[in-house]
Amino acid sequence: MIYLKSITFPSADTEHGFFMSIQRTCYDSFYPFKILSGHDLDRLDFEPVTILYGGNGSGKSTALNIIAEKTGIYRASIYNKSNFFPDYVKLCDMNTEEDIPDNSRIITSDDVFDYMLNIRNLNEGINLKRDELFDEYLEAKYSQFQMKSIADYEQLVKVNNSRRKTQSRFVRGELIDNVREYSNGESAFLYFTEKIGENGLYLLDEPENSLSPKRQMELMSFLEESVRFFGCQFIISTHSPFLLAMRGAKIYNLDENPVETARWTDLENVRTYYDFFKTHEKEFQ
Repeated sequence: MIYLKSITFPSADTEHGFFMSIQRTCYDSFYPFKILSGHDLDRLDFEPVTILYGGNGSGKSTALNIIAEKTGIYRASIYNKSNFFPDYVKLCDMNTEEDIPDNSRIITSDDVFDYMLNIRNLNEGINLKRDELFDEYLEAKYSQFQMKSIADYEQLVKVNNSRRKTQSRFVRGELIDNVREYSNGESAFLYFTEKIGENGLYLLDEPENSLSPKRQMELMSFLEESVRFFGCQFIISTHSPFLLAMRGAKIYNLDENPVETARWTDLENVRTYYDFFKTHEKEFQ
C-alpha cells in the first residue's frame, strides 16, 4: 500500500530566495535549511518500503522528521525544532495516493528508550510500595487496634485481613504485580509490534538501535509481513544491513551527492561487513 507517494524539498535556489525575503538579521540556527539541499536532494518518491541510508550527518533523520511534520502524523516524543523548521516545512510539497490513516506515526529511538525506562520506573515504584506494605502488615497484625467509630472501619478491615492472611498473600492482595521486564532488545522489539498496526504510514528512525542482529532480522520479517498482508507503508532511516535487505525496498543513498537510489549490496556499510566476513571466511569453516 502507498499512502504517501512523494515529497518535494526546497532547492538551494528556493532556500536562497526565502532568506532574501525575510527581515530577520540574527539566527540561532538555519536548520533544517541547507541540510538536504547540500546533498542536492529535492524529491523523494516512495514505495511500500522506502529506506533512507547514510552516515551520521547525512540528513536521513532530518528528512524523516520533515516528512512527519508535513504529513502531520502522530509523534510521541518531543522533537527539538529550530526557529526555521515551520518555514522549511511550508516550502515542502507532498503528493498522496491515499488519505493518510489516523493511526500513522513516527517512531524514534527516544520513544523506545522512554518505553523501557517507564517500565523500569513503574517496577521500582511497585517494589518500593511492596516494602511499605510489608511494614504495614506487621504493624496491623500485631496492633492493639479497637474500632471506636465508623471512621475506623477501613483500618479494621486491614487489621482483620492481616490476621487472616499470610504476609505474602496480604501484600499480593494490596499490590499489582510487577510489569514483566524484558531485555532491552526484547522490549524494543515488542514496542514496534505493539505500536505498528494495520493500514498505516509508519516512519521509523534507526529502529535497529537496541536490537541484536537476530532481533533486527525478526523486525525485518515483521515489517515485510505488515506490508504484504496488513496494508502498511514504511519509510525508514537506517544503516542496518538486515533492514536494508528488505524485499522490494527502494533505497536512497544520502551519502551520495546528488542523492541516488542504490542496491543494498553496493552500500559502503554493507560492503564493510561483507569484506570483514570474507577476510575471516576460513575461520567459519
